[in-house]
Formats: sequence, structure tokens, C-alpha cells
Amino acid sequence: MTHLSIKGLTKRFSGQTEAAVADLNLEIESGSLVALLGPSGCGKTTTMKMIAGLLEPTAGDILFDKQSILRIAPERRGAVMVFQNYLLFPYMSIAQNVGYGLKIRKIDRAIIDQRVREILELVRLPGLESRYPKELSGGQQQRVALARALVVEPRLLLLDEPLSNLDAHLRFELRDLIRDIQQKMGITTVFVTHDQEEAVVLADKVALILDGKLRQYDNADAYYKRPADEETARFFGGQNFVAGRSANGVFEAPLGSLSLPQGAHEGSGILTFRPENVRIGAAATGENSLQARLVDKIFMGTQTRLRLSVGDETITAIANPNDVEGYLVDQEVPLALPSSALWVLKN
Repeated sequence: MTHLSIKGLTKRFSGQTEAAVADLNLEIESGSLVALLGPSGCGKTTTMKMIAGLLEPTAGDILFDKQSILRIAPERRGAVMVFQNYLLFPYMSIAQNVGYGLKIRKIDRAIIDQRVREILELVRLPGLESRYPKELSGGQQQRVALARALVVEPRLLLLDEPLSNLDAHLRFELRDLIRDIQQKMGITTVFVTHDQEEAVVLADKVALILDGKLRQYDNADAYYKRPADEETARFFGGQNFVAGRSANGVFEAPLGSLSLPQGAHEGSGILTFRPENVRIGAAATGENSLQARLVDKIFMGTQTRLRLSVGDETITAIANPNDVEGYLVDQEVPLALPSSALWVLKN
């Protein structure tokens, strides 16, 4: 297992005014699974390629177990990268593809065969050694690429959008497989994704990168409960933002006076709360109870989305369809905002 430290990592490409990655700092614990999350072009894949040695940083350092690896050749770093498009050798069998890294290390043939069988069993592809990539599905090819990376027992596993080319049911299957294998082998793993759900389900911690800058590095639930700023909250599906001022545990806003959780930011700020945390109807009891007017109601299958007007503010709520089935547009609706679900952002 390897501890990964990224210190002041910066990458500027020729001809670009803005850095692709700017002063990135991360500490990734040994044996952990960390997501680099962000939209396309934010710098997450550039970061991964610098870790792998495929790109040279403009500034900063990358350390494995407190030792800088910038002067070490990519093939000697012990960091193996699995690319989004698999990059399997089409003219080689599955066994030859998986065992290729061991072959160039001049490992004994019998040991290679044994290790290939073991790793194919681990990725749930037993008995496919003699087949070729074109004979496999996309999900199977991705598992072969993963096996090829794991067979050399890397210090660090790097996955570039590992699920993006798969159908929904295959994404769920491979997501569980990656998590299971990572925990069994204990390999420090970093994966790139643009999918918030994928990051939250898979990762021990999530590093959100926007415009080449690290916005937040935290446990997954913190992005829902304690986002660093409004842009971070919106990236994770936040929709309710109310300007006001907090003092002595109370937020004063057009919605009214709302009790806040202990330790909330004081002074001018923006109150945010998740749509799914708004209590509607019979559940709207206790603290921070309000009356609202139903502006719009959209059935979405397993949930119903409501837009509600409270004074001059419009807020969004998500509810169980059965709980709000009888509500009509323009009807008065009771709602409540539990203090534990409120968070004040600095502005």
C-alpha cells in the first residue's frame, strides 16, 4: 500500500493563459479509494497523467510514501493506469493481454500462467484465457484491462473514467466489482469521473476539481451536508439558496427566522438545504415550520418534485409521490426545514 502526496501540483500547456491544474494539494492515505470528480476539461485526467508520468508538471511535486517520483521513469513508478478506452492488444489473446506486463518483466512462464488464471478469477472472467478482445463485451473488455493492471501488483492503481463507456446495468456491476477488488487487495486507487453518484458510491473520499482548482476534498456526505461554496453545492444537485444573515443560531431571511445547527457560519451568508430534506404536509412539524403555496408539481416516477413559494422566495422540494398525491397547484402547503439540514455558505 502506498501513501500518495500531491503538493502544489500545477500544469500549464503552451499557448493557454489559464493553468489546466493550479496548485493542487492532496493527501491520499494508503489503501484508500479516492475520486477525482469534476466536469470535462476541469483538469482531473491531466492530474492523473502527471501521477502516472505521462505528463510532466509545470510546478509542484508528487510523492509516494514521502519520496518524490518526478525523476522516476513512468514504467518504474509502480503506478498503473487503466484508460477509458481499454487499449487492449487486438491480436493477443486475453491471457496474453493480461500477462503482458509480467512477460516484459521476464517473469517465468509458469508463474505468469498461474497469476493470469488467479487475476481473471478475481475479475470474474474465469476460463476466457484463449479468447480475443473482439469476442468480449464492453464490460468484459474493461475487466480484462483491470486485470492487466492488477496482475503486476502496482503500488498505485489509476482508473480514467472506468465506467463511462458501459450501459447502466454494467456500470452497477463493474462499480461493485472495482470496490470489492480494491478492498480485497488494499491497493491505493485513484479514479477519475464526472459522475457524482459514481464518486459517492465508490470513493472513501472525493476531490472536487473545478476549472483546474481543488474546491473541496472530503468524505462524500460532506458535499451534501457541508458544501464549501455555492458552486460546489450546485454541482451536487443543490437547488435552494436564500440570501440573509445569521446571528446567535438564527438565520434571518425572506423565508422568516430559521433555527440553525450549532457551529453554523455567522454574519451575511447564503442559506442552502437539499430538496429531499424539505418536510411536506403531515411531516412538517416542529422547528422551522412554514406555510407555502404550491407553484408546480412534477411526477418523476419514484419521487415528485415540488416548487413552493414562501413570500418572495421559491424553493424546491422532493417528496414521496404517495405523500403529496392530493396536493394541487396554488394550494397552501405546510412545510418544515429541520435545522440539521441547513447550512450557511459565506458570501
